[in-house]
Amino acid sequence: MINLDKMTTEKQNLKTMNLDQMSVLEALKVMNKEDQQVAKAIEAHLSEIEKAVKAIIEAFEQEGRLIYVGAGTSGRLGVLDAAECPPTFGTEPNQVIGLIAGGEKAFTKAVEGAEDSKSMGEQDLKEIQLQPKDVVVGLAASGRTPYVIGALDYANTIGAKTVAIACNQNSEIGEIAKIAVEVTTGPEVLTGSTRLKAATAQKLILNMLSTISMVGIGKVYQNLMVDLQTTNQKLEVRALRIIMAATEVNQDVAQAKLEEGEGNVKLAITMILLNCDVATAKQKLQESNGHIRKTQQ
Repeated sequence: MINLDKMTTEKQNLKTMNLDQMSVLEALKVMNKEDQQVAKAIEAHLSEIEKAVKAIIEAFEQEGRLIYVGAGTSGRLGVLDAAECPPTFGTEPNQVIGLIAGGEKAFTKAVEGAEDSKSMGEQDLKEIQLQPKDVVVGLAASGRTPYVIGALDYANTIGAKTVAIACNQNSEIGEIAKIAVEVTTGPEVLTGSTRLKAATAQKLILNMLSTISMVGIGKVYQNLMVDLQTTNQKLEVRALRIIMAATEVNQDVAQAKLEEGEGNVKLAITMILLNCDVATAKQKLQESNGHIRKTQQ
C-alpha cells in the first residue's frame, strides 16, 4: 500500500475542516487566501527554475526538444503548455511535446491505472525517439507517479537532461532528475485534490519554463510575441498591433510590410527597423539566430 502520510499535499487543511459548513463567500475567501500562497512558495525556488530554463534554451539551440511527461492533472497541464507554443511562438509542432499517461484520450477522460506503469513512461519516450539533446520535464504533484519515474529513468540512461516538478519535498522524481523543483504548496482546501494549489503551482512554473526559454531563443522582441502565427482574425489584428508597437509605424505601413513579409511578423518588424528589403531582413535574422535586437547591432 502506498504511504501518503508524509506528503503535505495529502494532509488535511486545518483552515477548511468545516468547509461543508461555510457559506459560499466564506469558502471562496479561504480558497482565494490559500491560492495567494502559491506564487510566494515558487519564489523560493527560482534558482532551480533558472537552471531548468537555461537547460531548455541550450536544448533548443541544439535543435533539441522540450518534453513534458505527467499523469492526470499534471499531464494535462504539460499537454496544454505544449499545445500553446506553436500559435504563441511559432514553434514546430514537435519542438515542445506533452505526454500524458494513457495517451491523448486521457486528456478529457481518466484512464485508470495508466499512471502506475513505469514501462509506459519509458515506452512513450521511445516512441517519440528521445534524443540526448532533449530535455524531459517530469510533472507529478505527489512526486512519486510511476509513469513519470519510468520516463525520467529512461531519459537519464540515454543522457537527456531531466527536470522534476513536484509539490512535495524529497520527492522520488526529485531524486531521479538532474534538476529538481520541489515547491511545497501545503494541504489543499479540499483534502488531496491536487488539481487546486499544486496544479496552480505547476501551471505557473510551466509558464516560466516555456515563456522565458522562448525569450532566450529570440521569439520575443521587447515583450512582444514576434513569432506569433496569424491563424485567425483576432491574431491577424494582434500581429498588426505588435508590428506597430515595435516600430511606431501606422497601421497602413504595418499592413503593407506584413503582406510583403508573407505574414511573418518578425520579418516585417526587421524590414521596418533596418529599412531594408525582405531578402536582407531574412539574412540579418539568420545571422542573429532569430533575435531582432541583434540585427540592429
